[in-house]
Amino acid sequence: MSVQSVDRALDVLEALSEHGGQAGLSEIAARTGLPYGTIHRLLQTLLARGYVRQESDRRYALGGALVRIGGVAERMLAVWAEPYLARLVELSGETANLAVLEGDYVVYVAQVPSPRRLRMFAEVGRRVLPHSTAVGKALLAGRDDAAAVFRRTGLPRRTDRTITELGDLLEELDRVRARGYALDLGEEENGVHCMAVPVHDGGRAFAAMSVSGPAERIDAIDREELAAMLRKVAEDFGTAVFHS
Repeated sequence: MSVQSVDRALDVLEALSEHGGQAGLSEIAARTGLPYGTIHRLLQTLLARGYVRQESDRRYALGGALVRIGGVAERMLAVWAEPYLARLVELSGETANLAVLEGDYVVYVAQVPSPRRLRMFAEVGRRVLPHSTAVGKALLAGRDDAAAVFRRTGLPRRTDRTITELGDLLEELDRVRARGYALDLGEEENGVHCMAVPVHDGGRAFAAMSVSGPAERIDAIDREELAAMLRKVAEDFGTAVFHS
C-alpha cells in the first residue's frame, strides 16, 4: 500500500533525474502529470531537506543530500551484484564487471576477476568515457540524449579501433539496440575485448554488466551464447534488486 505524498515526491525526483538532474516546473508537470501547486509544495519540502536545490534561473536541480544516499546505495549495489558477477565468471571463465553512469562518465562499481592467470582488471571506482567501452554503449543505447553526452565528452581516440566520429558511434548504438548487447573490440585497450548488456529496473537501464578478457579468448566464445548468458544474469540481478 503506497503513501500518495511519498509516491509524488519520488515522481518529482525521478522527473528531475530524467531531465539530466535539472528541470523547470513545466517540465516536471509534463513528466509527472501533477498540478503545479502540488509540485511546488513537494519541492519546498525537498528543498528544506536538501534533496533538491533551486538554481539562479529558478529551475530546480537534484540536491546534495542525494549524494550521501547515492554513495551508500552504490556500495550496496556492488555487494548485491557480487554473486551474479561470480556466476558470469563461472559460466564464461572471464572477468565480470558492473558499471553505472555518473554524469557523463562510466564508473566501475563491482568486479569479480577471472581465475585465469592472464586476466583483465577494470579497477573498481575507475571512471572512463562511455564511447570506447561496451558498458558505456550499453548504458547509452537506450537514452535519447546519447548524442548530447558524446558532444560534451568528446570522442578521444584510445586505440586505433576507437570510434571517433559521432555519426558512426550513433549507428553503433543502433546496432546495440537491435542485437541487445554492446561490444568493445579493442576500442578502449589494445588486445582486450568486452561484451556488455544493460541491467534494467523495469524501464531504464540503471547499470551495465560485462564480461572482458584477452581478445582471443573472448572471440573463442560463441557470441550469441555469451550474450544470452549475460542477458539472463542481468535480468535476474535487475529483478532481485527492484522486485525482491
